[in-house]
Amino acid sequence: MSIQKLADHRYAVRWRDGQGRHRSRTFARLRAAEAFDRDRRDRRALGTLALDQLGCETLDQYVEGTWAPVHGSLLADKTRDLYALLYDRHVSPTLGGVPLRELTAEQIGRWQADRLAAGAPVESTRKALTLLGAILQRAVEGGRIGSNPQRLVRRASPQPTAEVRPLAPATIEAIRAVLPPRDATFVSLLGYAGLRPQEARALTWGHVGERTLTVYSPKTRRHRSEPRSVRLLAPLAQDLREWRLMSGRPGDTEPVIPAPHGGTWTEPGYERWIRRVWMPALAKLGRDYQRPYVLRHSFASLLLHEGRSVVFVARQLGHSTAVCLRTYGHVIEELDDAPRLSAEDAILAARGQGVRSMCVEAGSAS
Repeated sequence: MSIQKLADHRYAVRWRDGQGRHRSRTFARLRAAEAFDRDRRDRRALGTLALDQLGCETLDQYVEGTWAPVHGSLLADKTRDLYALLYDRHVSPTLGGVPLRELTAEQIGRWQADRLAAGAPVESTRKALTLLGAILQRAVEGGRIGSNPQRLVRRASPQPTAEVRPLAPATIEAIRAVLPPRDATFVSLLGYAGLRPQEARALTWGHVGERTLTVYSPKTRRHRSEPRSVRLLAPLAQDLREWRLMSGRPGDTEPVIPAPHGGTWTEPGYERWIRRVWMPALAKLGRDYQRPYVLRHSFASLLLHEGRSVVFVARQLGHSTAVCLRTYGHVIEELDDAPRLSAEDAILAARGQGVRSMCVEAGSAS
């Protein structure tokens, strides 16, 4: 057997079976390929007796040799990356070396308590426990273990969710005023169309219409067949026209917001943008740090201020009505008796204040 790196950055394990036939299997991660390779070698050395029959297969061995390549490969790329991060950071260091058949509810419960006592984020720990339960359930279905001990462990209570405080258009304009055109246009897409950062990074010029944006959400595998149409506000349409002209009129297949050196803007590149561009812009205006995701809430607030229904707002944001009510219920209450204001008029009014007054507003409005 041998491991070979393929042109698409995957890894292939090649071997001959008992009848001399050439076999191969591909993996997205080198660790998974190496674990599978070790497992095959051990099985060959033991004849027909498998490691799991000896009862010594560890959680790490099962995840890397079976769960990741068989079950994890069916997940969306973003979900698979999140699960890999959760497992490697939270589960593997403590429980990875424990034999599957020796894992108990008490041991898992102690692991959760120790993680929280060490200062691990509550939400990440809850997600890691859920992931562990899903992994162990697959092990039950595959006959590795008789029952799933995670089901007997109570998850830690979630932390209270802080109320959403959208940024006012004047604040958004103040942020845009201290950014170069590319970054200012990105902020406009988040604040005036409510796109998720990953949706804005994936947006191409062919998705920009005269009155709407066609948005493909990368959250699920269904996004390519189920896009949503987002209302294109006139000020944002103007921003996009100016940016496209400034960029040399790129074609429809080109990203609206490319990476600094061209091409698709990756997740690591986006995180660098937060550190090097977004955070300094907030500091320059004397504002406390907030993730760029807060701009999405600003778009929802603009629509609610117009008097739009919760159903309409949820459809524009690409999530359920229940999530919309849970997230923006307090905003709806605050705006209940307020006079209606067009989203476009609110943005144009903010732009008409001038950079000096916008910067003053940015220090107090949120």
